[in-house]
Amino acid sequence: MTQTVATGAGLTPRAPVVASVGRRAAARWTRRAPLLPALLFAIVVTQIPFLVTIYLSTLDWNALRPGERGFVGLANYTEVLTDARLRAALTNTVVLTAGAVVASVLLGLGIAILLDRRFPGRGIVRTLLITPFLVMPMAAALLWKHAIYNPAYGLINGVLGGSTDWVSQYPMLSVVATLVWQWTPFMMLIILAGLQSQSTEILEAARVDGAGGWQIFARITLPHLRPYLELGALLGSIYLVQTFDAVFTITQGGPGTATTNLPYEIYLTTFRKFEYGEAAAAGVVVVIGTIVVATFALRVISSLFRMEDVR
Repeated sequence: MTQTVATGAGLTPRAPVVASVGRRAAARWTRRAPLLPALLFAIVVTQIPFLVTIYLSTLDWNALRPGERGFVGLANYTEVLTDARLRAALTNTVVLTAGAVVASVLLGLGIAILLDRRFPGRGIVRTLLITPFLVMPMAAALLWKHAIYNPAYGLINGVLGGSTDWVSQYPMLSVVATLVWQWTPFMMLIILAGLQSQSTEILEAARVDGAGGWQIFARITLPHLRPYLELGALLGSIYLVQTFDAVFTITQGGPGTATTNLPYEIYLTTFRKFEYGEAAAAGVVVVIGTIVVATFALRVISSLFRMEDVR
């Protein structure tokens, strides 16, 4: 006898409902099955090493004392959060990341506004402006250190005159300027995409109503660009907080600890102090901070998709 369920319209057979649910579940797994190898690969190459890193962060492990390795719990995290060098590295990381992100977003906004206008050769100009983002980070750092900052034959001293050692006198500014040069094209592309997604009808209506260029930008364009600005800043922060190439190549973290950020301090802790447990704890702290920023980035991205769906 076929089982039935009561509904507002009477009795409905249960078997067809169960079969429909089963077919939908099978269809979902059919779509997801091809992604399982990639998911397993991602777990193996990312999550397993991270779990091993967490385990190492609970050990007192110095490579110079291989026989004295032991479990210390959260002591390495306490050391990371109270050590003066690591606190200075954390401060430098915040300054370096915030300075590079803010400057590159502002420059990217200005360049995107210019490129949103029609002029002869716009495609060539766009291609040339994207080029810095395509340069390898280490190559970009070497270029700026020797071709631009060098006190004897660098471009800046060649144009301005003098023999200022920019890296020694302005170490943080030197690193930030290099990162801004490299990341401004990335911000420009995101903001330009936002500018080109504006409704031309709304802009024309504002002009017909007598709104000036600044009023249109401040009250229509800028609110429209807000999610794109947030997305660029968040993605830039995720990548720039991990900056190692520019610091290692241009300043070696100096003078003193003037430009030593967390990734470079982790490098020093691992390969100079040989404190593997402490370095692992610092790495976990960096990962947690990156995850927090990435969570906000994902929310911004999802809001952008919702906005596009509404349109």
